[in-house]
Amino acid sequence: MSQSEKSSEKKCFDIDLPTGVEVTFNPIRVAAMIRKKRTPIDLMDDIYSLAYWMTGSEKTANELVYSTYLNIESNAPEREVFKTFRTCFLHSMDESISVCEPVLLVKRKEFQGVSLRQRIADIKLSVLLSEIPGLKHRDISKIIGKPLDTIRLELSKGRQSLANSMLSLESTLPATHFN
Repeated sequence: MSQSEKSSEKKCFDIDLPTGVEVTFNPIRVAAMIRKKRTPIDLMDDIYSLAYWMTGSEKTANELVYSTYLNIESNAPEREVFKTFRTCFLHSMDESISVCEPVLLVKRKEFQGVSLRQRIADIKLSVLLSEIPGLKHRDISKIIGKPLDTIRLELSKGRQSLANSMLSLESTLPATHFN
């Protein structure tokens, strides 16, 4: 075989992969990435962490995890599990608001308030989805149902807000708290 034939020869890899493992090839990075598909059971710790960070309460987090798992199939894909979690969270948020607020509300104000609360919840959830299970921006976009550029902007704003709140919390705690 001549030198030119060797250089033009394509190499193929024949690898036996375990069940549930997929290989994706990214031509931009020219690298193969192996990622194990996670089942809903594999995601339970991430779902609980998300629920706890979103609600701040163990009891509410447990209820949200329970509600999420009642509404998914045992073989649901990862993205569907997170979509169901978001739906359950927004539903529980709406229920808690309707219990706390008076019934006589102007519909326009109620609509604006709910959309603002949902927007804030989606920003927080976007940051948490990026950090806890390590989802890519494109996946978060599909879970939240917003364009990719909007998600990137909300991730930036959400991270800045989180950093600012951590800095302000740090300034209000006594110095002995960190020892």
